[in-house]
Amino acid sequence: MELILTGKNEFSRNLEHISKVLDLYSSEEKIKNLEQTNNPVILEKIISKLNDRDIQVRGEAFGLLLLNRNNIVEILIKNLNSTSKDIRAYLSLVLANRNETSSIPEIMKLVKDEHSIVRSCALGALGHLKAQEAKKIFLNSLSDSNMEVKKSALQAIIELNIMISEEQINSILKEKDHEIERMISQFKKSGPEGI
Repeated sequence: MELILTGKNEFSRNLEHISKVLDLYSSEEKIKNLEQTNNPVILEKIISKLNDRDIQVRGEAFGLLLLNRNNIVEILIKNLNSTSKDIRAYLSLVLANRNETSSIPEIMKLVKDEHSIVRSCALGALGHLKAQEAKKIFLNSLSDSNMEVKKSALQAIIELNIMISEEQINSILKEKDHEIERMISQFKKSGPEGI
């Protein structure tokens, strides 16, 4: 019994130390102490920091998850169901930057999220992962109500060299957005035949 209590106390101290590292240490110290962990409790704590109010803390958590060389894909995918829109959004980008192609089906579910940041990040992640199976999603997202979502979809279409109709091009150009106009111009110059 004493051994079990000692183990629990040690685990609590370790968790307390990890929380302290995440909350107080410099970026270099955080990376040195945490970037190679595969402890699910610690990983959950790092993932929770993707929802922090401080952009620097969110960036550090993103970096820790990105640089982690362990097979942590399952825990990352599981957290795509988080109640936090920021966690859902940023984890899709973490998975994409880790080239976790096994996450494509789960990221595809996020393109219907109620929050535009999640939809936009999911489209960007799918584009980065070269998810050809999401072609229809990219094309449908050109008519999303949010401009950033439309831009993410268009960027993926350009990167994957997906054909779009002249009607779709004219429809998105009605937005009178300079960035979209630039992207369409670039696409017309280098895009697939028949646009």
